[in-house]
Amino acid sequence: MGYAVVLGEALVDLLDAGHDGEPVYRQAIGGGPLNVAVAVARLGGDVQFVGSLGDDALAARIRAFLRAAGVGLDGAVTVPAPTALAVATFAGPEPDFRFYGEPRSYALLTADDLDVALVEGAQVLYCGSIVLLDPPVLAAARRAWSIAGALRVFDPNVRPTLLTGPGALDDLRGVVAEFAASAHLVKLSAADARLLYPREPVEGVAAYLRELGAATVVVTLGADGALVAAGGDVVRVPAPKVVAVDATGAGDSVMGALIADLLHHGEPTDPTGWRDRVAFALRVAGLVCESPGGATAMPTRAAVAERFR
Repeated sequence: MGYAVVLGEALVDLLDAGHDGEPVYRQAIGGGPLNVAVAVARLGGDVQFVGSLGDDALAARIRAFLRAAGVGLDGAVTVPAPTALAVATFAGPEPDFRFYGEPRSYALLTADDLDVALVEGAQVLYCGSIVLLDPPVLAAARRAWSIAGALRVFDPNVRPTLLTGPGALDDLRGVVAEFAASAHLVKLSAADARLLYPREPVEGVAAYLRELGAATVVVTLGADGALVAAGGDVVRVPAPKVVAVDATGAGDSVMGALIADLLHHGEPTDPTGWRDRVAFALRVAGLVCESPGGATAMPTRAAVAERFR
Protein backbone atom coordinates (compact mmCIF):
# COMPACT_ATOMS: atom_id res chain seq x y z
CA MET A 1 0.00 0.00 0.00
CA GLY A 2 1.32 3.44 -0.94
CA TYR A 3 0.90 6.77 0.78
CA ALA A 4 -1.21 9.88 0.34
CA VAL A 5 -0.06 13.49 0.20
CA VAL A 6 -2.49 16.04 1.65
CA LEU A 7 -1.64 19.60 0.61
CA GLY A 8 -3.40 22.38 2.50
CA GLU A 9 -3.74 24.30 5.73
CA ALA A 10 -3.17 23.62 9.40
CA LEU A 11 -4.18 26.18 12.01
CA VAL A 12 -5.72 26.51 15.45
CA ASP A 13 -9.48 26.73 15.93
CA LEU A 14 -10.88 28.74 18.80
CA LEU A 15 -14.22 27.11 19.60
CA ASP A 16 -16.94 29.03 21.42
CA ALA A 17 -17.46 27.00 24.57
CA GLY A 18 -18.98 29.75 26.70
CA HIS A 19 -21.69 29.29 29.32
CA ASP A 20 -24.31 31.66 30.72
CA GLY A 21 -23.49 34.28 28.12
CA GLU A 22 -19.78 34.40 28.98
CA PRO A 23 -17.48 33.98 25.93
CA VAL A 24 -14.97 31.23 26.62
CA TYR A 25 -12.89 29.82 23.76
CA ARG A 26 -11.30 26.40 23.68
CA GLN A 27 -8.24 25.78 21.50
CA ALA A 28 -8.40 22.92 19.00
CA ILE A 29 -5.96 21.99 16.26
CA GLY A 30 -7.73 22.25 12.93
CA GLY A 31 -7.82 23.13 9.27
CA GLY A 32 -9.79 21.06 6.76
CA PRO A 33 -6.79 19.36 5.11
CA LEU A 34 -5.22 18.65 8.52
CA ASN A 35 -8.48 16.94 9.51
CA VAL A 36 -8.36 14.93 6.28
CA ALA A 37 -4.79 13.80 6.95
CA VAL A 38 -5.61 12.75 10.51
CA ALA A 39 -8.69 10.84 9.30
CA VAL A 40 -6.56 8.94 6.76
CA ALA A 41 -4.01 8.01 9.42
CA ARG A 42 -6.64 6.96 11.97
CA LEU A 43 -8.22 4.70 9.34
CA GLY A 44 -4.92 2.94 8.70
CA GLY A 45 -3.50 4.91 5.78
CA ASP A 46 0.05 6.20 5.34
CA VAL A 47 -0.20 9.97 4.84
CA GLN A 48 2.08 13.00 4.56
CA PHE A 49 0.90 16.55 5.33
CA VAL A 50 2.31 19.22 3.00
CA GLY A 51 1.89 22.84 4.02
CA SER A 52 3.40 25.82 5.84
CA LEU A 53 3.44 25.98 9.62
CA GLY A 54 4.33 28.95 11.81
CA ASP A 55 7.32 29.30 14.10
CA ASP A 56 5.53 29.66 17.44
CA ALA A 57 4.36 27.44 20.28
CA LEU A 58 1.01 26.78 18.59
CA ALA A 59 2.78 25.44 15.51
CA ALA A 60 4.86 23.19 17.74
CA ARG A 61 1.60 21.83 19.14
CA ILE A 62 0.32 21.19 15.61
CA ARG A 63 3.49 19.30 14.69
CA ALA A 64 3.35 17.20 17.87
CA PHE A 65 -0.33 16.43 17.32
CA LEU A 66 0.22 15.32 13.73
CA ARG A 67 3.18 13.12 14.64
CA ALA A 68 1.18 11.52 17.47
CA ALA A 69 -1.66 10.86 15.02
CA GLY A 70 0.71 9.09 12.64
CA VAL A 71 0.81 11.85 10.00
CA GLY A 72 4.17 12.45 8.30
CA LEU A 73 5.62 15.95 8.03
CA ASP A 74 8.30 15.39 5.40
CA GLY A 75 6.73 18.03 3.13
CA ALA A 76 5.86 20.61 5.78
CA VAL A 77 7.87 23.84 5.97
CA THR A 78 8.34 26.31 8.83
CA VAL A 79 7.68 29.98 8.06
CA PRO A 80 8.33 33.14 10.12
CA ALA A 81 4.74 33.85 11.12
CA PRO A 82 2.47 33.28 14.09
CA THR A 83 -0.04 30.45 13.68
CA ALA A 84 -3.28 31.56 12.07
CA LEU A 85 -6.49 31.28 14.10
CA ALA A 86 -10.02 30.36 13.07
CA VAL A 87 -12.70 31.47 15.51
CA ALA A 88 -15.71 29.15 15.33
CA THR A 89 -19.17 29.95 16.63
CA PHE A 90 -22.18 27.66 16.62
CA ALA A 91 -25.85 28.34 15.97
CA GLY A 92 -26.33 24.53 15.74
CA PRO A 93 -23.95 21.65 15.11
CA GLU A 94 -22.46 23.37 12.01
CA PRO A 95 -19.66 25.85 12.87
CA ASP A 96 -19.24 29.32 11.37
CA PHE A 97 -15.58 30.31 10.94
CA ARG A 98 -13.81 33.68 10.96
CA PHE A 99 -10.06 33.67 10.22
CA TYR A 100 -7.35 35.77 11.86
CA GLY A 101 -3.62 36.24 11.30
CA GLU A 102 -1.42 38.25 8.96
CA PRO A 103 0.57 36.96 7.26
CA ARG A 104 -1.44 33.76 7.20
CA SER A 105 0.89 31.04 8.42
CA TYR A 106 -0.90 28.41 6.34
CA ALA A 107 -0.64 30.39 3.09
CA LEU A 108 3.13 30.71 2.71
CA LEU A 109 4.01 27.41 1.00
CA THR A 110 5.43 28.16 -2.46
CA ALA A 111 6.00 26.06 -5.55
CA ASP A 112 9.74 26.11 -4.80
CA ASP A 113 9.06 24.67 -1.33
CA LEU A 114 7.39 21.61 -2.78
CA ASP A 115 9.09 18.26 -2.16
CA VAL A 116 8.83 17.00 -5.73
CA ALA A 117 9.93 13.44 -5.00
CA LEU A 118 7.40 13.15 -2.18
CA VAL A 119 4.56 14.24 -4.47
CA GLU A 120 5.70 12.11 -7.40
CA GLY A 121 5.82 9.01 -5.20
CA ALA A 122 2.34 9.39 -3.74
CA GLN A 123 -0.49 7.01 -4.56
CA VAL A 124 -3.11 9.69 -3.79
CA LEU A 125 -2.75 13.48 -3.91
CA TYR A 126 -5.28 15.73 -2.17
CA CYS A 127 -5.50 19.45 -2.93
CA GLY A 128 -8.14 21.94 -1.90
CA SER A 129 -9.59 24.18 0.77
CA ILE A 130 -8.81 27.78 1.64
CA VAL A 131 -5.12 27.71 0.69
CA LEU A 132 -6.18 27.86 -2.96
CA LEU A 133 -7.34 31.45 -2.36
CA ASP A 134 -3.71 32.51 -1.83
CA PRO A 135 -1.52 32.75 -4.96
CA PRO A 136 1.69 31.24 -3.49
CA VAL A 137 -0.03 28.05 -2.31
CA LEU A 138 -2.20 27.89 -5.42
CA ALA A 139 1.01 27.83 -7.45
CA ALA A 140 2.37 25.03 -5.25
CA ALA A 141 -0.87 23.07 -5.61
CA ARG A 142 -0.83 23.50 -9.38
CA ARG A 143 2.73 22.21 -9.50
CA ALA A 144 1.86 19.22 -7.32
CA TRP A 145 -1.23 18.48 -9.42
CA SER A 146 0.80 18.58 -12.63
CA ILE A 147 3.59 16.24 -11.49
CA ALA A 148 1.58 13.74 -9.47
CA GLY A 149 1.51 10.26 -10.91
CA ALA A 150 -1.25 9.58 -8.43
CA LEU A 151 -4.97 9.49 -8.01
CA ARG A 152 -5.90 13.16 -7.69
CA VAL A 153 -8.68 14.18 -5.30
CA PHE A 154 -10.05 17.68 -4.81
CA ASP A 155 -12.26 19.42 -2.24
CA PRO A 156 -13.03 23.17 -2.57
CA ASN A 157 -14.10 23.39 1.12
CA VAL A 158 -15.45 26.91 0.57
CA ARG A 159 -15.33 29.46 3.40
CA PRO A 160 -17.57 32.41 2.34
CA THR A 161 -16.02 34.87 4.81
CA LEU A 162 -12.72 34.64 2.91
CA LEU A 163 -14.29 35.51 -0.45
CA THR A 164 -13.69 39.23 -0.22
CA GLY A 165 -13.23 41.68 -3.04
CA PRO A 166 -14.81 41.89 -6.50
CA GLY A 167 -14.53 38.76 -8.55
CA ALA A 168 -13.38 36.52 -5.68
CA LEU A 169 -16.19 34.02 -6.18
CA ASP A 170 -15.68 33.94 -9.95
CA ASP A 171 -11.96 33.37 -9.40
CA LEU A 172 -12.72 30.47 -7.09
CA ARG A 173 -15.12 28.96 -9.63
CA GLY A 174 -12.28 29.07 -12.14
CA VAL A 175 -9.92 27.27 -9.75
CA VAL A 176 -12.57 24.63 -8.99
CA ALA A 177 -13.12 24.04 -12.72
CA GLU A 178 -9.36 23.82 -13.30
CA PHE A 179 -8.76 21.12 -10.68
CA ALA A 180 -12.01 19.24 -11.31
CA ALA A 181 -11.13 18.85 -14.99
CA SER A 182 -8.43 16.28 -14.22
CA ALA A 183 -9.57 14.94 -10.84
CA HIS A 184 -10.25 11.29 -10.19
CA LEU A 185 -12.54 12.38 -7.33
CA VAL A 186 -14.17 15.67 -6.36
CA LYS A 187 -15.85 15.89 -2.96
CA LEU A 188 -17.85 18.95 -1.99
CA SER A 189 -20.68 19.80 0.37
CA ALA A 190 -24.17 20.90 -0.60
CA ALA A 191 -23.28 24.30 0.92
CA ASP A 192 -20.23 24.51 -1.37
CA ALA A 193 -22.40 23.63 -4.36
CA ARG A 194 -25.02 26.27 -3.49
CA LEU A 195 -22.41 28.99 -3.08
CA LEU A 196 -20.46 28.14 -6.23
CA TYR A 197 -23.44 27.44 -8.48
CA PRO A 198 -26.51 29.01 -6.85
CA ARG A 199 -28.91 28.32 -9.71
CA GLU A 200 -28.11 24.62 -10.00
CA PRO A 201 -29.50 21.71 -7.96
CA VAL A 202 -26.84 19.47 -6.45
CA GLU A 203 -27.45 16.85 -9.15
CA GLY A 204 -26.75 19.51 -11.77
CA VAL A 205 -23.54 20.57 -10.03
CA ALA A 206 -22.34 16.96 -9.92
CA ALA A 207 -23.17 16.52 -13.60
CA TYR A 208 -21.36 19.76 -14.49
CA LEU A 209 -18.19 18.76 -12.66
CA ARG A 210 -18.24 15.39 -14.40
CA GLU A 211 -18.68 17.12 -17.76
CA LEU A 212 -15.57 19.16 -16.97
CA GLY A 213 -13.64 15.90 -16.58
CA ALA A 214 -13.98 14.71 -12.96
CA ALA A 215 -14.22 10.92 -12.96
CA THR A 216 -16.37 10.75 -9.79
CA VAL A 217 -18.18 13.45 -7.81
CA VAL A 218 -19.46 13.08 -4.25
CA VAL A 219 -21.71 15.78 -2.78
CA THR A 220 -22.30 15.49 0.97
CA LEU A 221 -25.81 16.40 2.12
CA GLY A 222 -25.45 16.49 5.90
CA ALA A 223 -28.04 14.34 7.66
CA ASP A 224 -29.45 13.37 4.23
CA GLY A 225 -26.30 11.46 3.30
CA ALA A 226 -24.53 12.03 0.00
CA LEU A 227 -25.02 12.07 -3.74
CA VAL A 228 -22.58 10.00 -5.81
CA ALA A 229 -22.05 10.59 -9.53
CA ALA A 230 -19.87 7.88 -11.05
CA GLY A 231 -20.07 6.39 -14.49
CA GLY A 232 -23.52 7.12 -15.88
CA ASP A 233 -25.23 6.77 -12.51
CA VAL A 234 -26.25 9.38 -9.94
CA VAL A 235 -27.35 7.77 -6.68
CA ARG A 236 -28.09 9.00 -3.17
CA VAL A 237 -26.53 7.18 -0.24
CA PRO A 238 -28.34 7.61 3.10
CA ALA A 239 -26.50 8.68 6.23
CA PRO A 240 -26.75 6.61 9.41
CA LYS A 241 -28.99 7.97 12.13
CA VAL A 242 -26.93 9.77 14.77
CA VAL A 243 -27.40 12.46 17.39
CA ALA A 244 -25.10 15.21 16.16
CA VAL A 245 -23.19 17.06 18.86
CA ASP A 246 -20.59 18.83 16.70
CA ALA A 247 -20.32 18.60 12.91
CA THR A 248 -16.80 20.08 12.83
CA GLY A 249 -14.67 17.94 10.54
CA ALA A 250 -17.53 15.71 9.35
CA GLY A 251 -17.02 16.55 5.68
CA ASP A 252 -13.27 16.22 6.10
CA SER A 253 -13.76 12.75 7.60
CA VAL A 254 -15.71 11.71 4.49
CA MET A 255 -12.79 12.83 2.33
CA GLY A 256 -10.31 11.10 4.64
CA ALA A 257 -12.26 7.85 4.56
CA LEU A 258 -12.44 7.90 0.76
CA ILE A 259 -8.69 8.55 0.51
CA ALA A 260 -7.92 5.77 3.00
CA ASP A 261 -9.95 3.32 0.92
CA LEU A 262 -8.24 4.50 -2.28
CA LEU A 263 -4.95 3.63 -0.60
CA HIS A 264 -6.20 0.25 0.62
CA HIS A 265 -8.13 -0.85 -2.47
CA GLY A 266 -7.43 1.52 -5.37
CA GLU A 267 -10.11 3.19 -7.46
CA PRO A 268 -13.48 1.39 -7.59
CA THR A 269 -14.19 -0.23 -10.93
CA ASP A 270 -17.91 0.53 -11.00
CA PRO A 271 -20.52 2.87 -9.47
CA THR A 272 -21.56 0.22 -6.93
CA GLY A 273 -18.03 0.24 -5.53
CA TRP A 274 -18.18 4.01 -5.06
CA ARG A 275 -21.58 3.74 -3.37
CA ASP A 276 -20.20 1.24 -0.85
CA ARG A 277 -17.15 3.43 -0.20
CA VAL A 278 -19.34 6.48 0.40
CA ALA A 279 -21.63 4.49 2.72
CA PHE A 280 -18.59 3.65 4.87
CA ALA A 281 -17.39 7.27 4.75
CA LEU A 282 -20.80 8.45 5.99
CA ARG A 283 -20.55 6.08 8.95
CA VAL A 284 -17.16 7.62 9.75
CA ALA A 285 -18.72 11.10 9.56
CA GLY A 286 -21.64 10.02 11.72
CA LEU A 287 -19.27 8.93 14.46
CA VAL A 288 -17.35 12.22 14.16
CA CYS A 289 -20.62 14.15 14.62
CA GLU A 290 -21.33 12.31 17.85
CA SER A 291 -18.16 13.70 19.48
CA PRO A 292 -16.99 17.27 20.07
CA GLY A 293 -13.96 18.45 18.13
CA GLY A 294 -12.72 17.96 14.59
CA ALA A 295 -9.34 16.26 14.23
CA THR A 296 -9.55 14.77 17.73
CA ALA A 297 -12.86 13.08 16.85
CA MET A 298 -11.51 11.11 13.86
CA PRO A 299 -12.19 7.41 14.54
CA THR A 300 -10.39 4.17 13.81
CA ARG A 301 -11.90 1.46 11.61
CA ALA A 302 -12.48 -0.64 14.72
CA ALA A 303 -14.47 2.19 16.34
CA VAL A 304 -16.60 2.59 13.21
CA ALA A 305 -17.29 -1.14 13.05
CA GLU A 306 -18.20 -1.23 16.74
CA ARG A 307 -20.55 1.78 16.52
CA PHE A 308 -22.40 0.63 13.39
CA ARG A 309 -22.57 -3.13 13.81
